[in-house]
Amino acid sequence: MDKTSVIGLLLGLTAIVGGQVLEGGHLGSLVQPTAFLIVLGGTLGAVMLQSPMNVFVSGMKMFKWIFFPPVIAPKRIISQIAQWSHIARKEGLLALEGQTASIKDPFIRKGLQLLVDGAEPERLREVMEVEINAYEAGLKLAAKVWESAGGYSPTIGIIGAVMGLIHVMENLSDPSKLGSGIAVAFVATIYGVAAANLIFLPVAKKLLANIALLVTAREMLVDGLVGIANGDNPRIIESRLQGYMP
Repeated sequence: MDKTSVIGLLLGLTAIVGGQVLEGGHLGSLVQPTAFLIVLGGTLGAVMLQSPMNVFVSGMKMFKWIFFPPVIAPKRIISQIAQWSHIARKEGLLALEGQTASIKDPFIRKGLQLLVDGAEPERLREVMEVEINAYEAGLKLAAKVWESAGGYSPTIGIIGAVMGLIHVMENLSDPSKLGSGIAVAFVATIYGVAAANLIFLPVAKKLLANIALLVTAREMLVDGLVGIANGDNPRIIESRLQGYMP
């Protein structure tokens, strides 16, 4: 579990709520179901309108990466590549064919199969990089669902504020209704801006960081397979791949 995500979210919310209390305000004044409905529903509707359903669903599913990021084990990849390199150097590329059956990741299995089939190093890299680019583009498209939400949320908050002020103007003759209308107006703005800057935009940035790590792991794998195809020394391949590690 990514503890920094939990700590960061709690710290941000605590700072806002704590600031409200220290200023002498009441927590209840920040709880406005109407404003929450306007901001959340409006933002969700705007994001769904701009995104194909499969992209929207993928973006929602990626939210779990904030607390449980995908497991990336570069040392294990390097160890696997080094093992394949030694086998290929001693027994030839065809000896790696028996390794493909035990590999669950379709990307790795495809790369290894191309290697066994005797694909030229540059052709192997070209084929695998096309798949990497498509993989990266798909993930980034899903992550931008949250980035878009961060762009729409403050504007929807302003719409909620204007709606609240309209309600206030309609009830100028009844002072008892003025306070609630103004509260909804300002709280809607707070919800919109806070949701964008504490949740939506940080989530998008963290997802993009995770995507970058996943893509780097795949590029490292392809580099290793190309090294094997070129007949490079296993130690040289391993040393080069270690350069990908932070």
